[in-house]
This record gives sequence, structure tokens and C-alpha cells, in this order.
Amino acid sequence: MKKRKPVVVFICTHNACRSQIAEAFGRVMAGDVFTSYSAGTHSKDAINPDVVRLMTEKYGIDVIKNGQRPKMISELPRADWVITMGCGVQCPAVQGRHHEDWGLEDPTGKNDAVYIDVMEQIRRYIAGLKEKIKQEDDV
Repeated sequence: MKKRKPVVVFICTHNACRSQIAEAFGRVMAGDVFTSYSAGTHSKDAINPDVVRLMTEKYGIDVIKNGQRPKMISELPRADWVITMGCGVQCPAVQGRHHEDWGLEDPTGKNDAVYIDVMEQIRRYIAGLKEKIKQEDDV
């Protein structure tokens, strides 16, 4: 019997920037280990255009073609891991066995170098999370 992949949800305020980056990297880098979702506590109409542009240019990941869109936390499935991006979001409605806060700077409105720095931090966190979840599954 095939074991269900853990569900990881990435939460930030507007689900337009950091959490979308994390969902994209999660899908591409760790889709074999966990299922990625992102959501926010407040809604935005679209993913931040700088995220869309830079994820495509730098990493070859088209978040729109990837099926991503801004979502509210009420749209999330039951989570095993809840990751907040460092924006002080309190998500009492989002429960999971594990909780982490990644404490990331919000690059919105800043230059490309700041976005890329945040993207690289998220990429490293996703790689670490993938290993952590793999080890947990091996126990």
C-alpha cells in the first residue's frame, strides 16, 4: 500500500509573494516527498508580478502555468506541516503536526536583488524541509 505524501502549507498575509515562491519550489524540488500548497490570511487578486517574472527568468518555473493562484487559508487541505513566512501571521484555523516560521523579509516593492536573495533562502529551506520529511518517513 502506497503511503500518502505529507501535505505542507506555506502561509503569509497576502499569498502573493513568499508563500507562492515556497509553493513553487516545493512542487518542483520536493514534489516526490511532499505536496505543497500556499495561502494567505487576506486576499490579493494576483501573484506578485515580480515573483512571476523572476521565478521564470532565474529558475525556469512559471508559477501561473504551474496552476498557482492566490488562495485563502480556508481553501487549504488538512496539513501535516504549517510553514509561516515570517510576517507574524497567526493561523489558528490551520493546524498541523509540525509548525515552523521561516522569518523571511518581504521583498515586495524592493529591487530584484532582494527578491532573489529571498528566493534563494526559500530554495535552501525547501531543500532542508525535504530532507527533514524524508528522515521522518524513514523512522
